[in-house]
Amino acid sequence: MTASIQPNQSAPRPRRSDATRTAILAAARERFAADGYERATIRAVAADARIDPSMVMRYFGSKEGLFAAAVTLDLRLPDLARVPREEVGRALVGHFLGLWEENEELRAVLRVGVTNQAGAERMQGIFREQLLPVARQVCPDPEQAPARAALCAAQLLGLALTRYVLRLPPARELTREELVAWLGPTVQRYLTAPHP
Repeated sequence: MTASIQPNQSAPRPRRSDATRTAILAAARERFAADGYERATIRAVAADARIDPSMVMRYFGSKEGLFAAAVTLDLRLPDLARVPREEVGRALVGHFLGLWEENEELRAVLRVGVTNQAGAERMQGIFREQLLPVARQVCPDPEQAPARAALCAAQLLGLALTRYVLRLPPARELTREELVAWLGPTVQRYLTAPHP
């Protein structure tokens, strides 16, 4: 006996609400990246997504809720166990340069992080959950990992702020190779050098 195939047993079609949510999040990422947290508005995000502002509120409840949903970052940090110990600093600087170049969300979080508590908390979470475990892989003393990771973050965030947010011409004019050559040894020292 052969089984009959029902005509409506195909893969489920995406719900309209999924498409609306996706459109809102895409518009929010672009708006936060372009305007920063303070200047981005629910109305502007809704206009970009071509929906009514009440729909944004229905899905996310507030601007803070929208920001938290729109900006979920995975830094995709490399496994430093696979990197020669003397190349760790250069590997991290190169990785972060790639992220900053291609990821508008990361720039949005940086802009918001310096002006708003919600953004600062998001940056603190990224530091705690993603950067700190990487620092623990290579630090000579596990108790120093938080301080060393914070020094790396200061270096990398300072670069991002001057190059991608403030767009200082000298910082913009440096090539990727020059930045890796300048910053790689500094990050390396923060992570692996003996405590001063």
